[in-house]
Amino acid sequence: MILLKNATYIHPETFEITSGHMLVDEAPGAGFKFVPADTKADKTIDCNGMLVTQAFVNAHHHVYSALSRGMNAPKKSPTNFEETLKYIWWTLDQCLDQDMVRLSALTTAMNCAKHGCTFAIDHHASPNFLKGSLETIAKAFDELGVGHLLCYEITDRYGVEKAQESLDESDEYLNNRRGLVGLHASFTVEDDTLLKSIAIADKHKTGIHIHVAEDPMDEKFTKEKYRCSVVQRLERAGALSLKNNIFGHGIHMDNKERTMVRESSTWMAVNYDSNLNNRVGFFTSSELGDRIMLGTDGMHSDMIKSAQTALFAGQNFDNVGWGDIYTRLRNGARYLHESNIPHGSNNLVIFDYDSPTPVTQNNFLGHFYFGLEGRHVKHTIANGKLIYSDGEIQTVDEFSILKESRKAAQLLWNKMSE
Repeated sequence: MILLKNATYIHPETFEITSGHMLVDEAPGAGFKFVPADTKADKTIDCNGMLVTQAFVNAHHHVYSALSRGMNAPKKSPTNFEETLKYIWWTLDQCLDQDMVRLSALTTAMNCAKHGCTFAIDHHASPNFLKGSLETIAKAFDELGVGHLLCYEITDRYGVEKAQESLDESDEYLNNRRGLVGLHASFTVEDDTLLKSIAIADKHKTGIHIHVAEDPMDEKFTKEKYRCSVVQRLERAGALSLKNNIFGHGIHMDNKERTMVRESSTWMAVNYDSNLNNRVGFFTSSELGDRIMLGTDGMHSDMIKSAQTALFAGQNFDNVGWGDIYTRLRNGARYLHESNIPHGSNNLVIFDYDSPTPVTQNNFLGHFYFGLEGRHVKHTIANGKLIYSDGEIQTVDEFSILKESRKAAQLLWNKMSE
C-alpha cells in the first residue's frame, strides 16, 4: 500500500479535482480510495502542491528501435518510405541479438516509467533472434513493472522459413501470456501467412496488430497483387471478425475501408510524430468512429508529447479539438478494459507542475497541451507499485542498464554498417 498525502487528484475523464489522502492498493486491476491522513501504509509520499492523475497507455510502440538513437547514417540515403524501411529499419531488425533485444526492452520500459506510461502495446521484429524474443521482452517489462501486450511482426520478407518461425513464436507465446498476433503490413505478407496468422489469433481469442496504409505503397501494392484494398483483403481473410484488433496508422485508407473498420470492433492506433518524421501523410478520422488510440511508433515513450503533436498537427488536417485528442490518449485504457486486461486506477502519474496560473476542472486541458511536459513527472505508480520516483527508476539498476545498452548500441551500429 502507498499513501499519497495531500494529493490533488484529477479525474482522467471529467477532470473533476479532489483533494485528500489517497491509499493506493497493490494488485493488478486494483484501485485507490481516499482515507484519513493517519492511515497506515507501507510507503508514504507527500504530494503537496502536486497533481495526481491516471497513468498513460502507449497503444503502438516498437521496442526494437530503442538502440537506434544517434546511429550511423544508412549506407544509402532513402528517397521514399519503402527505402526508409529497407535501408534503416529492416537493416536494424536483422542485426538484433538476444542481448540487444533485452536491453532495448529494459530501456524502453524505463523511458515509459519516466514519462508516466505504465502500459505499452508493442509490435516487435528481430528475425535473427526470433524464437523466445517475446518472452525476453516480457520479462524485461515485468522486471521494470510496466504492463505490456506484445506481438511479433510476422512477414514473408525474409522467406518461408522465417515466416513459419514467426508464426510458431506467436503461437507459443500466446500459449503462456496475453498478447496479439503481429503482422508487418499487407505488402509483405502473403495470403497463406495471413490466413495462418488469423487462425492463430482466433485460436487464442485475440486480435491482430498490423500496420495498415501507413504509406500509399501499401495500398498500391495490395491493389496490384490482390485486386482489392488493404482492409478489403483483411476482411476477406476473416481478420475483421476478430476481437481486439489494432490497425496502426491508417493514413491512406479510403472511405469504404474506414467504414469497414468502424463497423468492426477494430481499433486504430495513430502515431503523429512518426508520420511527420517519415513524411507519409496526415491521419484524418473521417468515417472511423471513436475507437482511435495514440501511440508513438517507437520514436519515444512520452504520451504527453504524442498527444500534443496529435493536436497541433491534427487540427490543421482533421476536424478535431482538445477533447477529441485527449479522449484518444485515454482510449488506450479503454481498449485494455474492453480486452479484459487488468489496468486499474492504481496506475498513477504524479506531476510536480510548476504552473504560474491556477489549475481547475475547466482549464485542465489548457494546462495539458500548453504546460505539462515529461520533465514534470515526479513519480509513477504501476499496479500500486512505485516504479519511478524523484528522477530514479526504483525497480532496476538504471545506471548499469544504460552502460550495457550503450555498448550494445555501438555493436548494433557496427553490424548495420558492415
